[in-house]
Amino acid sequence: MANGSVRVRFCPSPTGNPHVGLVRTALFNWAYARHTGGTFVFRIEDTDAARDSEESYEQLLDSLRWLGFTWDEGPEVGGPHAPYRQSQRMETYKEVAEKLKDAGHAYSCYCTASELEERRDAARAAGRPSGYDGKCREVTPEQKAQYEAEGREPIVRFRMPDETITFTDLVRGELTFTPENVPDYGIVRANGAPLYTLVNPVDDALMEITHVLRGEDLLSSTPRQIALYKALIELGIAKEVPSFGHLPYVMGEGNKKLSKRDPQSSLNLYRECGFLPEGLLNYLSLLGWSLSADQDIFTIEEMVAAFDVADVNPNPARFDLKKAEAINADHIRLLDVKEFTERCAPWLRAPFAPWAPEDFDEAKWEAIAPHAQTRLKVLSEITENVDFLFLPEPAEDEASWAKAMKEGSDALLRTAREKLESADWTSAESLKEAVLAAGEAHGLKLGKAQAPVRVAVTGRTVGLPLFESLEILGKEKTLARIDAALAKLAA
Repeated sequence: MANGSVRVRFCPSPTGNPHVGLVRTALFNWAYARHTGGTFVFRIEDTDAARDSEESYEQLLDSLRWLGFTWDEGPEVGGPHAPYRQSQRMETYKEVAEKLKDAGHAYSCYCTASELEERRDAARAAGRPSGYDGKCREVTPEQKAQYEAEGREPIVRFRMPDETITFTDLVRGELTFTPENVPDYGIVRANGAPLYTLVNPVDDALMEITHVLRGEDLLSSTPRQIALYKALIELGIAKEVPSFGHLPYVMGEGNKKLSKRDPQSSLNLYRECGFLPEGLLNYLSLLGWSLSADQDIFTIEEMVAAFDVADVNPNPARFDLKKAEAINADHIRLLDVKEFTERCAPWLRAPFAPWAPEDFDEAKWEAIAPHAQTRLKVLSEITENVDFLFLPEPAEDEASWAKAMKEGSDALLRTAREKLESADWTSAESLKEAVLAAGEAHGLKLGKAQAPVRVAVTGRTVGLPLFESLEILGKEKTLARIDAALAKLAA
């Protein structure tokens, strides 16, 4: 394929916050456009006035920017096929619907909802397909007048050709649909509002989209859209039928399709808990695709260089939070320390940070950052890992206290304090030797000996490397906290 000839689109509806399955679709489209030197069109499907909101629209744009996606045509960028919001294209859909009716590709359907339901039930009972039965295909002028006298308001239906439709799906191979399984379908509501079944293919046709990469849930609508495309080509509205590729379902808990209602599907959730965009995108790309059998960690540039929709696996992909976190952790390690400290910034101030702004010490933060970087899965974990440096007293964690402060801990802490008093506080190794010696004096290995010291100083049984933490906190504060722990044990 010649460079620049690929045109793909990402066309979400602005309802609620973006879903990770939607992000995976955007990623595959964007990567394919960038890999082929093609065009990535970003379009907003906002014809559902009851559910769409301006807030969700702004959230969508903000999310795409955060993920690092750029678009060649669309909101804020413009392009030769503007406008890129369907709510601003209503006149176009109305004109196309009229042309389809005039050419005999569409017709007015006067059937009521109850009549349709009754006939569907009868078809099911007789073992026939229960789609629309074509009753209004050939309405006489007399019938039309009678229906209108009854106050019936027609919808517009597309007339499906009586032929088998076969196409080659870029992900699934050759697929065939027989006419009895693809009945005539609605394209305009009774109130004149165009339906997704019309606006989506019309926009794709007018925007000259060459490849439609979308979720598997839309596969059943593809034969309908191919028939509509052929009608649009006949009318001179479309140039060609695009190639279709249907991406595998993303499954959640219990092997159910991940839906917008599942908490783990929300992009904002991952953003707020401190996933890196590059970590999240690396993981989402693995939901149906892989760079190679033995490489799970890669940059977005490496993905773009290798991505081909023909390599997408058609089988459902399961969203595994633990794996997502592990991949994100690897991307945290790949940052240089300066960038790591900058990326952590939001979690070191209100509303996340429990310390007063004036108690934050930049020098201590920069000293502890390299030790924290090797431990985090997500950036939000930084707050409780470093809070002992900036709080006047360590966080109170009763479970950690109960676990570490066993019988004899007071004696151990007194010995550790004495050894630390005379240690070299410019060397974490010297502090380790002091605690090791205190443990030996009480018949304890280092692991057991350091637990009460860690809880006394940081408040928790787990955290960053202890002796480097003590060195950065400093002698005065460390010894004061051991004294406070001893007083608590005595009480």
